[in-house]
Amino acid sequence: MMHIIDRRLNPKGKSLSNRQRFLDRAKKQIKRAVDDALKNRKISNTDGGERIKIPTEGLHEPHFLGDMRKGNRDRVLPGNRDFMPGDKIKRPPPQGAGQGGREGAEDGEGEDSFQFTLTRDEFLDIFFEDMALPDFIKKSIKEEVIHEYQRAGYKKQGSPSNLNLKLTMRNSLARRLCLHRPRDEEIAELEDQITALRQKTPLSPKISQQLGVLLETLETKKRKRRVVPYIDPLDVRYSSFTQVEKPNTQAVMFCLMDVSGSMGEIHKELAKRFFMLLHLFLNRQYNKVDVVFIRHTHLASEVDEETFFHSRETGGTIVSTALEIMQQVIKDRYPPDDWNIYAAQASDGDNLNSDNAHCQQLLTEELLPKCQYFAYVEVWDSHEAEMFPDASNVTRLWQTYDEIRQTHENFAVKKVTRAEDIFPVLHDLFAKERKSEDV
Repeated sequence: MMHIIDRRLNPKGKSLSNRQRFLDRAKKQIKRAVDDALKNRKISNTDGGERIKIPTEGLHEPHFLGDMRKGNRDRVLPGNRDFMPGDKIKRPPPQGAGQGGREGAEDGEGEDSFQFTLTRDEFLDIFFEDMALPDFIKKSIKEEVIHEYQRAGYKKQGSPSNLNLKLTMRNSLARRLCLHRPRDEEIAELEDQITALRQKTPLSPKISQQLGVLLETLETKKRKRRVVPYIDPLDVRYSSFTQVEKPNTQAVMFCLMDVSGSMGEIHKELAKRFFMLLHLFLNRQYNKVDVVFIRHTHLASEVDEETFFHSRETGGTIVSTALEIMQQVIKDRYPPDDWNIYAAQASDGDNLNSDNAHCQQLLTEELLPKCQYFAYVEVWDSHEAEMFPDASNVTRLWQTYDEIRQTHENFAVKKVTRAEDIFPVLHDLFAKERKSEDV
């Protein structure tokens, strides 16, 4: 049997872990599986991983195989009634019913799906990798590139300060077990037995023979301990870090949420979940983004994160009050010449009819010219969506915002009726290659 041992050092001193190499190689299949998992994933599970299933096709690594048509092989086979010593056994066909315990197919091929669990970080990295804050309005804002170090697996050479002791000792233990390196207890036990025999006087021929065997065994084990060291250079692993450039542009995200009396518990829960996921996206993907939280009923106010998500204040509905607060905050703290400004608004669409025109005027004349991007999410109860399935049954606020969308590239609108819609809606709103038509 042929054994191949790869003793090459890491190319350019770097190496990703086997898991990371696998994720890179199966990126398309994993991305497709993550997209499918998002359809049924609960927002409360954002802190957990995800078990996904991908086809094994295309995942096979190159490996060496003997030619089934050539070569002589000596094998020990169990007894049978069909063959006699010296008979030649016909070679089996190279292709059969499947491989490695898989169920065979009629055409000789068989494949199982491969299941594995993505960690929380891996799942979120794959989900967020093709998302970004859009840049529709080009501005000459000073951008400073910063360098950050992130883990990049392990390597066989490196600085002593990056020594990964845990992995090194695990490799050492595996090698010592595989090569049967004698343990300290075995040596100590042999030495105790030899000392006990030497103390017996006079030494009989039988005891002398036992003593000789023990001395020879002790010498063999000591020699093997010298040949198989406790830690070999092949065991040593160092943590690898790679330098990544990240733009450090000043950006601010305004989160505007309707908490009026028309917003039922289901509407508020959907809106909160959308903003929670948006907040997670900003924290993971960007070095520093200011977030301004604004809640509104018939009155609006800037609040902190705790109040934004957990306050139970309610009242009437005037959407323009939130837009006015946003306009004032921009004027006071975030001059458009120095900041990239983004906004996300969530509402059930219920608003005073007389206020819709004011909202349109504020957006088209004041806010959108200053914003890189403005996303509006209208939350509906799933029962409402079933009662009014016709696309023409929309709120007045939606109609107003949809008119704005048709004339402004940096404005998008989406509907959410169920919790499982939140992941794909957020992904569509902030996709790097966002479609121009969002409805």
